Amino acid sequence: MNFFRGVMGGQTAGPQPSGAETIQKLCDRVASSTLLEDRRDAVRALKSLSKKYRMEVGTEAMDHLINILQTDRSDSEILGYALDTLYNVISNDEEEEQDENAQKQADDLGTQFTEKFIQDPEHITLLLTLLEEFDFHVRWPGVKLLTALLKNQGVQVQGIILVSPMGVSRLMDLLADSREVIRNDGLLLLQHLTKGNAAIQKIVAFENAFERLLDIITEEGSSDGGIVVEDCLLLLLNLLKNNSSNQNFFKEGSYIQRMKPWFEVGDDNSGWSAQKVTNLHLMLQLVRVMVSPVNSPGATASCQKCMYQCGLLQQLCTILMATGVPADILTETINTVSEVIRGSQVNQDYFTSVNAPSNPPRPAIVVLLMSMVNERQPFVLRCAVLYCFQCFLYKNQKGQGEIVATLLPSTIDANSISAGQLLCGGLFSVDSLSNWCAAVALAHTLQDNLTQKEQLLRVQLATSLGKPPVSLLQQCTNILSQGSKVQTRVGLLMLLCTWISNCPIAVTHFLHNQDNVPFLTAQISENLGEDERLVQGLCALLLGICIYYNDNSLENYTKEKLKQLIEKRIGKENFVEKLGFITKHELYSRAALKPQPVFPSPEQMLFDHEFTRLVKELEGLITKAVHKSSEEEKKEEEVKKTLEQHDNIVTQYKELIREQDVQIQELKEKVSSMTTQTEQLQATVSQQQSQIQQHKDQYNILKLKLGKENQSQSSQGDTQVNGLQTEELAQLREELEELRRQQKLLQTQLSEKDVQIDSLKSAAQAAEGPAGSDNTEILQELEALKNQVQTHLAEISHLKAERQELLRRAEAGVKPSDTAPPSDSSSDAAKAELENRLAAQTAEMERLKESRSGLEQQLAAATSTVAILQTEKSKLQTEVQESKKEQDDLLMLLADQDQKIHSLKQKLKDLGETVEDEDDLRDQTSDEDDEDED
Repeated sequence: MNFFRGVMGGQTAGPQPSGAETIQKLCDRVASSTLLEDRRDAVRALKSLSKKYRMEVGTEAMDHLINILQTDRSDSEILGYALDTLYNVISNDEEEEQDENAQKQADDLGTQFTEKFIQDPEHITLLLTLLEEFDFHVRWPGVKLLTALLKNQGVQVQGIILVSPMGVSRLMDLLADSREVIRNDGLLLLQHLTKGNAAIQKIVAFENAFERLLDIITEEGSSDGGIVVEDCLLLLLNLLKNNSSNQNFFKEGSYIQRMKPWFEVGDDNSGWSAQKVTNLHLMLQLVRVMVSPVNSPGATASCQKCMYQCGLLQQLCTILMATGVPADILTETINTVSEVIRGSQVNQDYFTSVNAPSNPPRPAIVVLLMSMVNERQPFVLRCAVLYCFQCFLYKNQKGQGEIVATLLPSTIDANSISAGQLLCGGLFSVDSLSNWCAAVALAHTLQDNLTQKEQLLRVQLATSLGKPPVSLLQQCTNILSQGSKVQTRVGLLMLLCTWISNCPIAVTHFLHNQDNVPFLTAQISENLGEDERLVQGLCALLLGICIYYNDNSLENYTKEKLKQLIEKRIGKENFVEKLGFITKHELYSRAALKPQPVFPSPEQMLFDHEFTRLVKELEGLITKAVHKSSEEEKKEEEVKKTLEQHDNIVTQYKELIREQDVQIQELKEKVSSMTTQTEQLQATVSQQQSQIQQHKDQYNILKLKLGKENQSQSSQGDTQVNGLQTEELAQLREELEELRRQQKLLQTQLSEKDVQIDSLKSAAQAAEGPAGSDNTEILQELEALKNQVQTHLAEISHLKAERQELLRRAEAGVKPSDTAPPSDSSSDAAKAELENRLAAQTAEMERLKESRSGLEQQLAAATSTVAILQTEKSKLQTEVQESKKEQDDLLMLLADQDQKIHSLKQKLKDLGETVEDEDDLRDQTSDEDDEDED
């Protein structure tokens, strides 16, 4: 203990040891001491020296300190000292200010010790295990140490934690710690852990990070909260930015809806604290991450829809129109609203309806454009308004039409300021930045919209009193020729190129002014300085568009004459070189990266993102068009016309195929209807079989009764029928003869039906098509029905035979040679009994006759149905054969057309034209679809 008192500042005699010597002795003590108390005092002493002697402690003591973490797990105090010492050695955070060189040396030292610590990945695993200790003196320094390691060697430490079992889950537990200092430092740790590592970001997200972070933000007061809210928002940005999986998880978890309360600001917006401004700025960035243009279109559209439905867009528009909002928050809100409405028709329509709280109310678009063309407004705010206007018009032809309509004579309202008036005012302002912004905004009203390009040609502008109005197109060229600032001319040239591209009518209007072509050729042919190179390139692009989209309606400015003019005044190679000045400009590639106009200074505001896409599309086409000869042009026109004709023929055949498909579908429906009728007929046959079975049962019962009665009569003697009257026997004979005639008639009809059914069966077996098998089944069912009817008739014949036998016996009983007649009373009784039996038998015969009549009707109906089905089947077979013949002819014609098209495309390829095959286009489309799915 005396040793430690000397180290810690006790009075000792003799020379004092140096810091390195003291550290060496302490390290020996840590390594060799057997008492925990001695080791603890030694580690405490190393901690006190670690900041002053960082190099020495890190070099000599790191291995001993790591060993303490491994062996003395039971003592939280010594663990805390060891972790604090390692943190002081590894961390580069210095409270006092240092010069640049000293700070660089400190950073290098921290990096070296970090590399030494993580040489063995088990050290990180050991540290993660210690973080499970609840003791404050162990957990907090462990969190700080791991954070310092991530700051110095983030990628390597991330890799070790990623493969460590439950490594990320252990760190997520820090957010649930009730001690705020550990929870807050845990947020900082997770920020560094998730930076730039998508795999860890996904694990953290699926460990319920979104729920926990949003809860903390709410508990801390949302935008009014402190630094903890800022840390939570930074961690959320790490998890969501450029991570489509987490973005989808955030949306599907209904967390977008929980963002709406963040933006519920009160009416009194004075006195915003710096922390509130920071928090709200990060919240707006979080919204933008979910709807960024770099995300997949489907994911962006889904988030935009959700933001509108939950009221988040409406809340943002409220901030947009509120008063007293800080300028940087207002700017970021405008950018956020821009991306929430970009390309979403529903959101764009809602934004059209937003009005500023003024008297009278003005549309939000008008109020924003007033700021854009006002040179006193901050530059970043004007850029944000331009971006908002561009996003409002992106894929919004309805909105484009509404803006252009405010410039047309029939819709101008002199009592109110419209968007079109503000754009024209900015276009012809003395402020070059306003000129550029207004020109780009007008170009976006015409983007990919041929109708509005033609409509804008109708716009007339009043110049000075006493002079006739001039068109907007003419006024733009007039300003261009006056030699204004480069920024103004670049804006006007971009507007003109967008306006007349893919619009032959606008090209004709532009060429109709006799001064335009000489001005362009003069600009291109001159040798100007670096600042004018971009203007020369844009003039070359504009002249090239006049050639490529020229319909040769002006005799003096046909395609051929313009190319001759270029070759004579400029030179084709020189023209192409000047055209290339656009894409070689240093600011071109920066504007092509993303849609939002972001510029370091107003002077560098030269290119628009959508215009860079137009240049990329037209540069190669114009170069080819300039180099083509007149003969090649004529051949190309002929080939194009021929291709158009063949395309029309193919279109006609496609329509014919569609019609035939409809007819085939109708035939299929008919077949389905016939199948239904067959099923109904089968049900009818089943019902008839049931009725026949009932008649059989009744007949069998009657037969049994007659048999018993005959036996009784034979025992009493034949004399019981002596009283039967001759008239009744004659009536029975007539009925018997009538039944015989009906039986013969029915047998004749059955024979005829047999012949018809046999012929139908033969025809059904030979027939093709889907109805053949169905008709065969119907005929089989009819054959079975016929057999049942014949069986029934045989039973009726048997009954008739028995009745005839009964009549014969009755006739034999009335002869004179028979025995003497019985008494009157017995004769009357026998007579009455026989009459009753004959009456019952007669009634049963009537019922069987009615049943037979019903069966004959059902057979006739079935026969009629078979005839109808046979007729429809014949029609179907004829139609199918005709359809097959037409399709064969069509296939021959299509093959012929394909051969002709192939030869024509080959001619185009021989002429140097780029021709894309349909198969290549389909493959390209399928590849794009696969990428979208991925």
